[in-house]
Amino acid sequence: MRILFVEHTSIVSGGQRSLLELIRALDREHDVVLACPRGEFEGLARRLGVSVEAIPESQITFKLHPRHSLDALMRMLAAAWRLSRVIRSLRPGVVHANSVRAGLIGTLAVPRRVALVVHCRDAMPAGRLGRAVRAVVLARSDRVVAISRHVARSFAGPTWRARGVRVVDNAVDVNRFDPELIKRASSRLAVGVRDKPVLTVLGQLTPWKGQDLAIRVLAELRDRLPSALLLLAGEAKFVSDTTRYDNRAFERRLHELSEELQLAGRVRFLGERRDPERILAATDVLLVPSIEEPFGRTIIEAMAMGVPVAATCGGGPPEILRDGIDGRLVDGRDPSGWASVVEELLGWPRDRRGAARAQAATRFSPSRHARIMTGVYEEAITRAPRARH
Repeated sequence: MRILFVEHTSIVSGGQRSLLELIRALDREHDVVLACPRGEFEGLARRLGVSVEAIPESQITFKLHPRHSLDALMRMLAAAWRLSRVIRSLRPGVVHANSVRAGLIGTLAVPRRVALVVHCRDAMPAGRLGRAVRAVVLARSDRVVAISRHVARSFAGPTWRARGVRVVDNAVDVNRFDPELIKRASSRLAVGVRDKPVLTVLGQLTPWKGQDLAIRVLAELRDRLPSALLLLAGEAKFVSDTTRYDNRAFERRLHELSEELQLAGRVRFLGERRDPERILAATDVLLVPSIEEPFGRTIIEAMAMGVPVAATCGGGPPEILRDGIDGRLVDGRDPSGWASVVEELLGWPRDRRGAARAQAATRFSPSRHARIMTGVYEEAITRAPRARH
């Protein structure tokens, strides 16, 4: 089949990396095209040999604002107009929108005869606008894919299965995240940590990711683990006026908090990294202290690397992390409770970590993910029987 993927932003984050993973794993018999704004994501897709059609950037906000909402609407309409022209030219069998925002563009641009699949990668906000968005996408799409049951419930309620929502795990490439290939000693030397205990948070710098809690956890461990370090790998990505949080201010606050708690030398800000496998190879415990994590892509990457994880109970992590096997689930935001869990995980023997990698290689394999997604496309095409193949 001819599959047209749609992305609304040029910024590369977890959802965009997951899409590239899917494209790599799809059978070569499929004809794959990507419609996205020009920028970093476009470049990564072209390096995979993917044909790319440019559409305007569309940072749609789910917050009503007298000026920004109108501007976002105009950008969305421009992106939809361009996407409709791409669809008329390419005649795809299925259009896969890689986010709810891309899905909104798709609802305007994709004709009824073409199947539309919308990938929901975040828990939808409450409120009238959120409800309106959900209603439009559910009514107009042929299938909605959610990355966790938590996300599916937030999008379509307790009857999400009956409403055409399918839960499909994200995937991880265990050939890339391989502790036998990415050596621990050289990775630790590269980030200057040598034999010290290393905690890491991988992800964009934003309040809901909880890097401030990770810093407070390190402070709790000051007396018991005086040499422990915290690596914060990521940057403030979404920084427009329409973004829910002031992520630049949060990044500044993280530096200030490190100074206040006298941890300036023990909290390392690594910035955006393109080598998460090497950061994980240098890590003893991965922290996922998010307020609410839709899935937890870094969790399965750590599992593939055999790195134990301390993850929030809020959101998707309980669906993918086996408590006591792959790491520990932590309930609440108390730094002392998190610190106790970190101490426990630091004491896990290395030969205990193989089970997590085996789970990553089976349940979260890219080939399994691509096979399930192909089945979703076929379901969607069946619901849009006049779709062209």
